Amino acid sequence: MTRPVRLAISGASGRMGSALLGLVREDARFDAVRAVVSSASPRLGKAAYGDVSALRFSAWAGAADIDVVVDFSGPEGLAAALDYCEASGASLVTGSTGLGPALSERLIRATERIAVLHAANFSLGVAVLTRLLREAAAALPGWDLDIVEAHHNRKEDAPSGTALALGHAAAAGRGATLDELAVYTREGRPGARQAGTIGFAVVRGGDIVGEHQALLMGQGERIELAHRATDRSIFARGALEAAAWMAGRAPGGWTIEDVIGTRV
Repeated sequence: MTRPVRLAISGASGRMGSALLGLVREDARFDAVRAVVSSASPRLGKAAYGDVSALRFSAWAGAADIDVVVDFSGPEGLAAALDYCEASGASLVTGSTGLGPALSERLIRATERIAVLHAANFSLGVAVLTRLLREAAAALPGWDLDIVEAHHNRKEDAPSGTALALGHAAAAGRGATLDELAVYTREGRPGARQAGTIGFAVVRGGDIVGEHQALLMGQGERIELAHRATDRSIFARGALEAAAWMAGRAPGGWTIEDVIGTRV
């Protein structure tokens, strides 16, 4: 696409939305044409970049000529973004979580009509880690494998979505599903480790942005694959890389690994 990508940000008043607005303003690849918030937002109608900004926080009504929607809102916001994308043909990049079965199924069905990229983590480094872990798990099927993750003390879910995504990749590398292999707790006297299982451990404390480590443990040796985030802006930067890649993409379900796949 030779002209700038016409971008809409759904959930524009949230933490990730604000980070995206700050980055896209200085990125010549994009033209931010819509900053979408809920109809109940106190920012509705206000300028996105100060009093003189032409870009205003708005709802979806009247939206037109958008190439890619980047959504970091929530289930309700994602449903509204899907309504727009399916009606207009715009591509969708979303990191919204807590979707529930019905919305998750709708997101899958939407890939028949539009290009959709849904990721638990938009860090390009985590995408590389996921690929490496899948390959390592496949190459070393007899080794024990645990995933350890750490986040700030305000995070409510555990294990993290990224830790689970890593677990799914490792299980797939071994020709299985995570439901078959996962062990989430080892309390009391659980006995000896069952061969082939994938264990999870969780740390919550302080202001840790996000750390994920995969341990593959054999006899007399082990491999440690790790990623540590020190700046939340990496997730917004990764989402913009995905948005640039998704512009004009054919309908289908795409991943952040597809984005980095064009680089290697």
